Amino acid sequence: MSTTTSLNLPQLILVLLISGLAIRYFFFRPSSSPSATAHPSTSRNSRAANPQHVEQIAQMFPQVGRREIIWDLQRNGGSVAATTERILGRGLEVPPPSFQPPSLASSSPSPPASSSAPSAQPIPQDLITRYNLTSKIQQSPSQPQPSAAEAASEAKKAGWSANKNERQALLQRRREEMILSARRKMEERDRKAV
Repeated sequence: MSTTTSLNLPQLILVLLISGLAIRYFFFRPSSSPSATAHPSTSRNSRAANPQHVEQIAQMFPQVGRREIIWDLQRNGGSVAATTERILGRGLEVPPPSFQPPSLASSSPSPPASSSAPSAQPIPQDLITRYNLTSKIQQSPSQPQPSAAEAASEAKKAGWSANKNERQALLQRRREEMILSARRKMEERDRKAV
């Protein structure tokens, strides 16, 4: 009692479909480069990262290395938003040791040169010189500061002005008062420490 096995039509179609897909997979690959087989995620987005995007992310997150930023930008197609979200969410992956990013200095000499030029100027500029408060410092500290008390009472009475110039003047006065009072407190603390 021998049983003969025969293929019916659905089984025949399935065998042809699977063999066709296997032939297509082995003989008609979309990319035959060795890097595509080594890193399939980078083969899709193999374009170089934009140096301006790398610089932008490096300024936002100085604790993250440029190599990791370039790696992630290349993996996600250059999306600054996706890289930023990944840094904020779980951090960036460490790129493999074989990943060597192109030199940023050779590809974009102008942005680092322009950003280093302001750093060549005097680095620390105190708030007194920045806001031209030297004349107010030279006033004797024994004199009461009527402008601070008047400004505080004036601000409470008037509230928030509808005039833009008045608001700006009020905010500038408050800023000056805060800087000067912080300086006075620092000087008093230094006198007490000595």
